[in-house]
Amino acid sequence: MNLDPQARAFLEQLAAANPPSYPAMGVQAARQLYAARADTNMPTAEVAEVYDTNAEGRGGPLPLRVYRGIGTDSEAALPVMVYFHGGGWVVGDIETHDPICRELANIAHCAVISVAYRRSPEHKFPEPVEDAVAATLWVASNAKALRIDPTRIAVGGDSAGGALATVTAIILRDRGGPPLAMQALIYPPVDLLSDTDSHRDYAEGYGLTRDSVLWFRNQYLRDERDAYDWRASPLRALDFRNLPPAYILTAGFDTLRDEGLLYAEALHRAGVPTTYECFEGMIHGFINIGRYMSAAHHAVYRIAQALKTVFDPPLQ
Repeated sequence: MNLDPQARAFLEQLAAANPPSYPAMGVQAARQLYAARADTNMPTAEVAEVYDTNAEGRGGPLPLRVYRGIGTDSEAALPVMVYFHGGGWVVGDIETHDPICRELANIAHCAVISVAYRRSPEHKFPEPVEDAVAATLWVASNAKALRIDPTRIAVGGDSAGGALATVTAIILRDRGGPPLAMQALIYPPVDLLSDTDSHRDYAEGYGLTRDSVLWFRNQYLRDERDAYDWRASPLRALDFRNLPPAYILTAGFDTLRDEGLLYAEALHRAGVPTTYECFEGMIHGFINIGRYMSAAHHAVYRIAQALKTVFDPPLQ
């Protein structure tokens, strides 16, 4: 499979701009650059309703943004996806992923609740994990006020957010609920030892470099030992049985590709209904580049359709 022409053009444009790498610029500059690149996102769609609120987190108020899809009943208890943004646990926020959450809400005819979990290095592992779990539990406990259906809650996210979603699903299973309808994982980093062929094959020249992967990991973890903790590397969990159905999406020219495939295989072996889809010609982060890559819109559509399948299963 060849690199998608739109992805190739984007990478050539990026190479011509020659921006400093994330490790070279440091945390605050990296956050500013990532936020500035938000203009590569797909256009911002109108939704039926959007508002900000706060969950109760272990570190204090946990900001959330609630979206209700266009055409939904304002009083209906909608199914909901709790969404964790990507950005290596360091960059990214509710604003950078606002267009994606809007599209998911509209296409899946559901609510989406985006979580501003605490970021590293100020808040290292496991604090972002604690926030992801706390936000999901708070959503379930406040379903009536949020006008959502507590029996139809999914978790999901892209990149680092996808990893947080996987861990949240395992933790909620182990604590006995609330049960989740689905986990939607977009190129998730699920093994922070990062020892796969895709980490070597796409270490340079495809957007997310291996040096950047290691830099993000080092901002997130307290020390190297944390990489062996399944809450940081969920592929290393001991038991994948009885987890919610999964939709896992990867990109063919992504350092993280093989991890997503390995996680899909682990779930499948454990009897978890799992759909795996690789966008072969794409690069890491492509769903945030919808102004330049048509595949971003297709990917969001596929995720939303997967959500609709579990939220509103066909009649038997």
